[in-house]
Amino acid sequence: MMFNEVPSMDRFAKASVAGFKGVEFLFPYDYSPNEVADQLHKNDLQMVLFNMKPGNWQAGERGLACIPGRESEFKDNLAPVLEYARDLDCRQVHMLAGIHDKKIPLQQARETFINNLRIAARTCNESDITVLIEPINQQDMPGYFLSTQAQAIELIAEANEPNIALQMDFYHCQISEGNLAGHLRENIGCISHIQIAGSPDRHEPDNGEINYPFLFDLIDSLGYQGWIGCEYRPKGNTEAGLSWASEYLGVLAPGN
Repeated sequence: MMFNEVPSMDRFAKASVAGFKGVEFLFPYDYSPNEVADQLHKNDLQMVLFNMKPGNWQAGERGLACIPGRESEFKDNLAPVLEYARDLDCRQVHMLAGIHDKKIPLQQARETFINNLRIAARTCNESDITVLIEPINQQDMPGYFLSTQAQAIELIAEANEPNIALQMDFYHCQISEGNLAGHLRENIGCISHIQIAGSPDRHEPDNGEINYPFLFDLIDSLGYQGWIGCEYRPKGNTEAGLSWASEYLGVLAPGN
């Protein structure tokens, strides 16, 4: 979502120069693992997270995990996920839940999701990879199966596999339910990845209603050791908007 001023393969260098040490890649599958790994090595970056295949994104699909009848396709997609994760030395992958078709009983969609989550976790556990699930707000992604922190925690508990964790996106949580500090404190033991953006416009985290300096201090006080991903849409030029991050990245954004 960031450094869109340049093509995908040029964004790694931009991120490195800005001071980032890790990157996320929504969907790396248009490039070979070797191409992506080359950019990581050249720019001294770690691949922190990428998404499992979403199905037909252009047709509006946002994952297959909750969709009955697509189980075989879901399983088939695990092979390339493992290939990329191994080649990129990425220890976390995000399993997109999918859009819930209201013609399908909610309980059936839930059972399908849990079964697929278990299969993904067991498959990934062989390679020491953690499967993340993320609540996404209904405003940005109407009909998405998973939208609250409590729902995610319940599903993780029911799937009951050791390598499943919560991906907490403060932006999505704020839109859906608020109480960010409360959710963070309550669920910190299940959280393996955090993402940030300003709310309500999903721009830089210093733009909007969320007090990120407070949340960053709280994250530290809770002993969180994972990554914090900047999943926002820059209001303008990416580098120009990074002044908020200068103390965290250890460099000043150009022009500031």
